[in-house]
Amino acid sequence: MTTATTLIPGLDEIVRGGDPKRRADAARRISELFLQGAATFRADHVDLFDGVLTSLVPHAEFAARADLAERLSLLANAPRGLVGQLAHEDEIAIAGPLLRRSPVITEQVLIEIAAAKGQGHLLAMSERPALSPDLTDVIVRRGDRDVVRRAARNAGAQFSSSGYSTLIKRAGQDGVLTLAVGQRDDLSAEQLKDLLAGSIDVVRRRLFDVVKPARQSAIKRAMSEISGLTERVESQRDFAPAQRTVLALHRAGELNESALLGFAKSYKYEESVAALSAMTGVKIATLDRLIAGERYDPILIAGKAVGLEWATVRALILLRLGPNRVASPADIESARVNFARLMPSTAERVVGFWKLRPSG
Repeated sequence: MTTATTLIPGLDEIVRGGDPKRRADAARRISELFLQGAATFRADHVDLFDGVLTSLVPHAEFAARADLAERLSLLANAPRGLVGQLAHEDEIAIAGPLLRRSPVITEQVLIEIAAAKGQGHLLAMSERPALSPDLTDVIVRRGDRDVVRRAARNAGAQFSSSGYSTLIKRAGQDGVLTLAVGQRDDLSAEQLKDLLAGSIDVVRRRLFDVVKPARQSAIKRAMSEISGLTERVESQRDFAPAQRTVLALHRAGELNESALLGFAKSYKYEESVAALSAMTGVKIATLDRLIAGERYDPILIAGKAVGLEWATVRALILLRLGPNRVASPADIESARVNFARLMPSTAERVVGFWKLRPSG
């Protein structure tokens, strides 16, 4: 620091109480001095620069602070206190480079910033070469869609069990996130199954196309378990009488939404599935397997594809539960909102995939 004192007479006075312009000028000159000699400085030298610069740099102009942050982000021996100070700035042009790659910024500082700052800071942080589970817990909880997608695509990110649960839950409403999570090497077989269970068919097919062969095999196993092919006997329901009833209605020109609504309200499962099969062109066995699953999404998709009213879709959801179970008002409202948001073109594409499925 003797060199700095020689180059800038009265440095101690400037640090303690100089006017802003003199402080800004001193910050620029001392920063440049540090950057020029950083490769040769010992740790105690770096600490001396740190103490002076943390007092002076806040008085530097925006452009100067942004340039300094960019250059410090590449140094393995950058002043730790100064780096933390700049990383806390609200301006992402200043904080961003340090949050993305500075090797000296501490885990504690990163978590503190992730918990307090905005989406720009979280997005920059999600690009770091490595992210700890404690940090990603905060990122996936607070981050918006772009932040979470970026973190999920980061091969150096680690996620806790809780973090993965949050990722998988959010992926249920985000096909791009499903693809990112589904390609992660650290995704367990159970987590893959949970991810697929919450995804619509078109996203599952896209994921299958983009993953490595080993993951394709895992997807096939998970889908078999989800469909119950390895865990339960195929449905023993007899659809023949229901098919005859629906065929008779069709011949009489009376197979319509009103008939389907009547079947659903009367809890006539076989007739409802047979009628919906005739309306959508999807095989009865395929519809039976989809509708009997854990989610109501197939009902929303089939209903939207053929233009059913919400009242009929709601009756089909209640039919799926059976007469002895009461639907949660929150679940019904969530289904109504999802049905309203679902685009007919999307539903028609998914139904098109269902038609290509083998019935067994």
